[in-house]
Amino acid sequence: MMSMNVDGNMDRRGVLGLMGAGLVAAVAGASARAAGRERMMADEPLFKISLAQWSLHKMLYANELDHLDFPKTAKREFGIDAVEYVNAFFKEKQSAAYIAELKKRCDGEGVASLLIMCDGEGAIGDPDETKRKQAVENHRKWVDAAAALGCHSIRVNAQSEGEPAEQMKLAADGLRRLCEVGDASGINVIVENHGGLSSHGDWLMGVMKLADHPRAGTLPDFGNFYEYDRYQGVKDLMPLAKGVSAKSYDFDDATGDETKMDYRRIIKLVLDAGYHGRIGIEYEGSRLSEFEGVRRTKALLEKIRGEMSK
Repeated sequence: MMSMNVDGNMDRRGVLGLMGAGLVAAVAGASARAAGRERMMADEPLFKISLAQWSLHKMLYANELDHLDFPKTAKREFGIDAVEYVNAFFKEKQSAAYIAELKKRCDGEGVASLLIMCDGEGAIGDPDETKRKQAVENHRKWVDAAAALGCHSIRVNAQSEGEPAEQMKLAADGLRRLCEVGDASGINVIVENHGGLSSHGDWLMGVMKLADHPRAGTLPDFGNFYEYDRYQGVKDLMPLAKGVSAKSYDFDDATGDETKMDYRRIIKLVLDAGYHGRIGIEYEGSRLSEFEGVRRTKALLEKIRGEMSK
């Protein structure tokens, strides 16, 4: 998208930046394709699959699945060996002993912990500086938990208020402060397109640029783009992606394809950006059971991976 100054106008630097960005994108795309071929020659998958805990949120809220059993479920039910947590499911149990038990169960199943998705801890871009600092401090316990579990990141929300340019500055300030907290334990702080201005890829990348910290990154979610083209949004966010969230809703029973979006087009955007890390399943449909939705999403990702590996 176009680079704007604080008044919302395209400036000369923005024009030059777009020209340069096109060249960089072309070079990056060629490099990514070459890297993908090298991975295939080395018998490494183009990407690996993880499971986001939100995929099973109905069962968790209904107490049909215990949070501590999530790693075992991922491995034994779906054959997935890496998980992504949601803080809501252990917010009241977030003690050192509880985290140690969760880590023990992960190790026992051979499951890696990747990240913790954090909600309800305040707006890191709050216009009130005291509240903004408190929101950063509220997230500290999740940085510590992520480190204890062996995660690489926590996921936060770029919440703020005011005009878009002001929100960008405030969210970047809070994000940078939280990244500095993460420095001590090596934990990244990543932001998902998760509603509001964060679902506009160009705005969120502006936050990343202003935060200007190596631990700041994105978590592109296939589904959370509102009033913004999803394919453009994924493309916008991929350069700083430290994870990818494969949102899914429903599937064509005959072909197995996702009915709300073109998964092949999105996965190509992911790979063309040079990303070969984990893609996390986040099923959020209603027609299929959560277990079946996870299985269908995994099958589709594996099918596309196989097609693109040829």
